[in-house]
Amino acid sequence: MDLLRRYFEGAPGWVLLTTTGRKTGLPREVLLPCERSSDAVIVISTYGWRSHWIRNLWQDPRVRITAGGWVLSGRAEVIEDLEKKHAIVSADPFFPPAPFSVVHAVLRTLLRPLLVRFLRRWVSPRPIVVIRPEALVSLESPPQDSR
Repeated sequence: MDLLRRYFEGAPGWVLLTTTGRKTGLPREVLLPCERSSDAVIVISTYGWRSHWIRNLWQDPRVRITAGGWVLSGRAEVIEDLEKKHAIVSADPFFPPAPFSVVHAVLRTLLRPLLVRFLRRWVSPRPIVVIRPEALVSLESPPQDSR
């Protein structure tokens, strides 16, 4: 299991998100497909508000993200406004990484209009989370309070 964890911590298109449990106050981790832009990490809650990680974010937006070999503290913003969600997925469309880079490349280039149309429809009932990194942290440190 440790081997898979290390792979996904550095794999493109994935993020290990650490939130603070809303009931326990303990760190909670979830592996999510993501899109990384120059200033944010974008994830979509497949199960909407039923997901524990998204309910944890509503309680405490401070997070730690492990992606691409980096560990960063950050602040999550839950987007529910339909126009904002459509703008986000139109600017940065993503799909969980395909197992073959050729398939992924075709999705992002030739099939981009179809991908954007699909995502705009798919995100309508689901919250999008935009995580803005704040600082580089060590692997052992919990998310810091920056309120």
